Amino acid sequence: MARAFKKFLPMFDRVLVERFAAETKTKSGIMIPDKAQGKVLEATVVAVGGGARKDGAVVPVSVTVGDKVMLPEYGGTKVVLEDKEYFLFRDSDILGKFEP
Repeated sequence: MARAFKKFLPMFDRVLVERFAAETKTKSGIMIPDKAQGKVLEATVVAVGGGARKDGAVVPVSVTVGDKVMLPEYGGTKVVLEDKEYFLFRDSDILGKFEP
């Protein structure tokens, strides 16, 4: 996994995330069909850009690699690296991050 990110580094205030897998079973063990599964809005940050430029100064990105974040339902750019799907968001598009 780390080798793919040496080849791809987000630019400016972009953040590369990997979405969590969708739940396929309920807590009681009932299987959820694909059409009934909701869109997963939680993800883990796997790479971040250097930050955006504003008035000649660099504004750092507000998340770091390994943070768990909440994403908007729509948006982001799908990126496939070594047969895995990742999504690219702007730092300002991320809704929030979870405390460790």
